[in-house]
Amino acid sequence: MSSRQHPIPSGFHAQTTAREVMAGLRLEGKRAIVTGGYAGIGLETTLVLVAAGAHVIVPARDIAKAQRAIGALANVTIEAMDLSEPSSIGAFAARHVDAPLELLINNAGIMATPLARDARGLESQLATNHVGHFELFRHLLPALRRAQGSRVIALSSRGHVRSAFDFEDPNFVHRPYDKMTAYGQSKTANILFAVEADRRYAADGIRAYAVHPGAILDTDLARHYDPAEFELVVERARRIGSFKTVEQGAATTLFCATSPLLSDVGGVYCENCDIAPIKSDGDDGVRPYAIDPDTAQRLWTWTERATA
Repeated sequence: MSSRQHPIPSGFHAQTTAREVMAGLRLEGKRAIVTGGYAGIGLETTLVLVAAGAHVIVPARDIAKAQRAIGALANVTIEAMDLSEPSSIGAFAARHVDAPLELLINNAGIMATPLARDARGLESQLATNHVGHFELFRHLLPALRRAQGSRVIALSSRGHVRSAFDFEDPNFVHRPYDKMTAYGQSKTANILFAVEADRRYAADGIRAYAVHPGAILDTDLARHYDPAEFELVVERARRIGSFKTVEQGAATTLFCATSPLLSDVGGVYCENCDIAPIKSDGDDGVRPYAIDPDTAQRLWTWTERATA
């Protein structure tokens, strides 16, 4: 188990905003790729990075929606990419692999979708949230190495508490499909990815982090819930006091992307702008199975085979 997985503390908190995290930090000359960087907390991430001077590249499945949201911004490039299509990922990465890349923020994701599979038979939430971002990272490794100091952020969720990674039946071929179990598995995979990516590539100057942004109503991530289900989710979040604004939700992403406090640590799961504690129950922290290094290596091998 990672001895690094404990609060620093950072001096920030659950209500800290992305702009407060970035106060005084400048990113001129730096490049960032933000998947889903045109809606929700991804949009706020893009806006704050641009305000700090970074050039932000936003791969988008919905180009028209991206143009409406960020097309007028200077220092932003919008390009087509679909995380469920390997050829689309490869084509996008090929255009950006030859220049240094300081930040890769794997922000895009889907949640609680009806059962669907990609062309390889992968369950759609696993395919989009984990496997697609894994492929993007692998394609962009040369660019991340060229930066000689880069960070990779995997957007996970407290939803990881719903499921460990099921190596026996990850694609729900034999077990009954449950959309929130599938979501939880994909979010656990995001954390395990960060653990193993950091172990493999820290020596190359690439550090990786997993992030729980918080419960945020002002996004369309929960569009697949029916009204009754959504009301239960809202009530539970209200009961534990975990609601955040979009501005607060993007804060932990940017804390992990830029904080000098994390210069010598990676492979950790963060929430509320700090490294989260390890917990086996409760409404915060990270589950031990999500940061287990042996499981992280096993998932990496599984994902390589799934994408071969």
